[in-house]
Amino acid sequence: MTKHSETWPDLAGRLTEYGHVLPVRVYFEDTDFSGRVYHAAYLKFMERGRSDFLRLVGIHHDAIAAEDRAAFAVRRMSIEFLKGATIDELLEVETRVASLHGARVIVEQKVTRNGEALVIAEVMVALVDERGRPKRLNAAMQSRLGSSARKPP
Repeated sequence: MTKHSETWPDLAGRLTEYGHVLPVRVYFEDTDFSGRVYHAAYLKFMERGRSDFLRLVGIHHDAIAAEDRAAFAVRRMSIEFLKGATIDELLEVETRVASLHGARVIVEQKVTRNGEALVIAEVMVALVDERGRPKRLNAAMQSRLGSSARKPP
């Protein structure tokens, strides 16, 4: 555990029985001219959710790059914008592993406000080598990600 994570233990959100939850506050920079969250800001919120989820289950981007000479890359994303959010609102990004297949991880994500879904997405992430070719998830990654692949009721 790093010095920063000991000082701010909740900075990366929290693991849940079904995955991960990251709290997010909407700042002015996240909004467009209408005062609503700009659609691309939701992508950033979800990226943070996926990254912090990996960190909390013990999968670190810098270690993957150094030890496995690989990185995770988004291959496909299906996203549905249901409702908007505005400045200063508190949102939560829920992240859950739906399935694992070789080099691919299918992640379901939801951005909510007070439990109400604002944005839902299915993201296919692939582990790729330095040339961008798929690289099978190692046993430790499969174990750490697979243990969180439970479906909520």
